[in-house]
Amino acid sequence: MIRIDSEQQLNELLVQPSEADVAFARRLQGDTMILGAGGKMGPTLAQRLRLALAGAGRKSRVIAVSRFSSPEARRALEESGVETIPCDLLEPEAVGALPKVENVLFLAGRKFGSAGDPDVTWAMNTVVPAQVARTFRDSRIVAFSTGNVYPFVSPERGGCVESDAPSPTGEYAQSCLGRERVFEFYSKKFNTPCLLFRLNYAIDLRYGVLVDIARQVYEGKPVDVSVPAVNVLWQGDANSYALRALELCASPARILNVTGPETINVLRAAQFFAARFGRELQTKGESKGVALLNDAGACHAALGYPAVSAARLMDLVAHWIETGGASLDKATKFQITDGRF
Repeated sequence: MIRIDSEQQLNELLVQPSEADVAFARRLQGDTMILGAGGKMGPTLAQRLRLALAGAGRKSRVIAVSRFSSPEARRALEESGVETIPCDLLEPEAVGALPKVENVLFLAGRKFGSAGDPDVTWAMNTVVPAQVARTFRDSRIVAFSTGNVYPFVSPERGGCVESDAPSPTGEYAQSCLGRERVFEFYSKKFNTPCLLFRLNYAIDLRYGVLVDIARQVYEGKPVDVSVPAVNVLWQGDANSYALRALELCASPARILNVTGPETINVLRAAQFFAARFGRELQTKGESKGVALLNDAGACHAALGYPAVSAARLMDLVAHWIETGGASLDKATKFQITDGRF
């Protein structure tokens, strides 16, 4: 992958389907709907599938559903060949009126602000999944989740695997486990093929854990090393895994950890960026010795290794920041350990 110098180039790379994506699109039966398509990943995920289908010579519909607070974002999707439907997923009638499709990618959810309005967080993360699971009982559903449902573990132990018992910290993580339980319940009730997509942490250069660390170093701010390690994944790879995970759906619902194979030491990452930028490194906090870490070996066995390594990601992030690349100004808050986002 070449260095990325503009948002246009970044978006083009995020939506460019891999050979595996195109091969999957040849096998994909029916139309696909992406619920919660207006967030950080939804637009590029929808466009990647649209291009994969075109590359496979297929004319199946790709439908993006969101409130679409940004008319520009909706227009960009439509211009790329993705159909759009504005919808408030908290309204049962609106969800029930959506066209029925064979494949559903569920990206809707709430994280930031959950500490201030926990009722809204629980509604988005449990009530909406119930409405979706009932409405799309005859579809295949890949439901995005998070590694936050796992307990904190030491990096030396290695990341949690899918069979490890959940132990969510804080209401956000608890509500995410609630979302999973809802999909599990309806998967059994209706025999709906489902997959719970536990993702830790996607990076697209405008946001992500490595971006947070790099920008703090570049701006001369102290890097919090309370959490000693993280997992990361290029968003293009996350998009590819999400699409192809439709073929792994099962009933009862299957769980799949999704991230890169590397465990990134936060202090060493900060030292890398400090050397790259010629900055003096400042740190704060005392390592608690534990972190939220996923072992995605099952994902890599089923869907292959990511195309972009962690080392390559760090180089891309550094180049993006030192050349004035844009930011979404959405910190991941990976260093929070009490679950209050």
